[in-house]
Amino acid sequence: MVATSSRTRGRSGSAGTKRSHDRSAITPYLYIAPFFIVFGVFGAFPLLYTIVISLFDWNPIGDKTFIGLDNYRTLLADPRFWNAARNTLFIWIISTVPQLVIALVLAAVLNNALLKFKTGFRMAVLVPNITSVIAVGVIFTQLFGRDYGMVNSLIQAFGGERIDWQAGTLSSQLAVSSMVMWRWTGYNALIYLAAMQTIPSSLYEAAAIDGANKVRQFISVTIPQLRPTIIFTVVISTIGGLQVFAEPLVFGGAGGVTGGASRQFQTLALFLYEQGFRNFDFGYGSAIAWALFLIITVLTVVNLKLSSRIASD
Repeated sequence: MVATSSRTRGRSGSAGTKRSHDRSAITPYLYIAPFFIVFGVFGAFPLLYTIVISLFDWNPIGDKTFIGLDNYRTLLADPRFWNAARNTLFIWIISTVPQLVIALVLAAVLNNALLKFKTGFRMAVLVPNITSVIAVGVIFTQLFGRDYGMVNSLIQAFGGERIDWQAGTLSSQLAVSSMVMWRWTGYNALIYLAAMQTIPSSLYEAAAIDGANKVRQFISVTIPQLRPTIIFTVVISTIGGLQVFAEPLVFGGAGGVTGGASRQFQTLALFLYEQGFRNFDFGYGSAIAWALFLIITVLTVVNLKLSSRIASD
């Protein structure tokens, strides 16, 4: 009886230990499950479903006819798509490159030991990023106004002529790019600042002993140490810059969706919105979305490869 009882307790203890081990193995997955469930429902499923929609002539309030790859063939032959692609790439270049350079310099200033009220300045550079993009768009639209805009007033003060910023291709894209730069420069500056504060001070001391001034230290010590962070900001800026939507939409006013009378500053995101939610052609809009996804992926990979090669050199 005693032996039987001992064996029973042994089996019971072994079973309890096994159940406890099973719960311990499952518990980490239960903690992360909510994220994947939400992502699957609101992220992955809509993303994959757009592939299906892109194969149809899909009207949300009308017929849905399977047409295969016709939407993609139409897209490749659509001059409006290529115009929007060129506008997007140009706005991305002229907003991202100056933005990251200015952010790098601004971070160096904020990291200076002699700077007073550091906390206040660091908080101030983040204000554009947390400001409503609609409010930013309205303000910049007024600044670049043709008749009473402050920018044109300054140009006239120096002897220049007023510019109709919305009418021209280059002028309108410069105006939109300035909005993007103003919004995201401070954000990237804080990322660079956080990375700068992890650089060992001994590197700067060694450079100073070798006779390097502040500029040389910045070029030879700071920038090489920031290469992984610079790569990160380049990739993130590429992804965000190719999806510019709110700035040109607000800047264009009544013609914001089409990017002006001649589509001179219509981006791919605006073109997608126009076809999908103004013309209610969800199938064509989904094809545009996947074309934009492909462009972003290709340019991101190219940027990552180039940045990594520069960093390794």
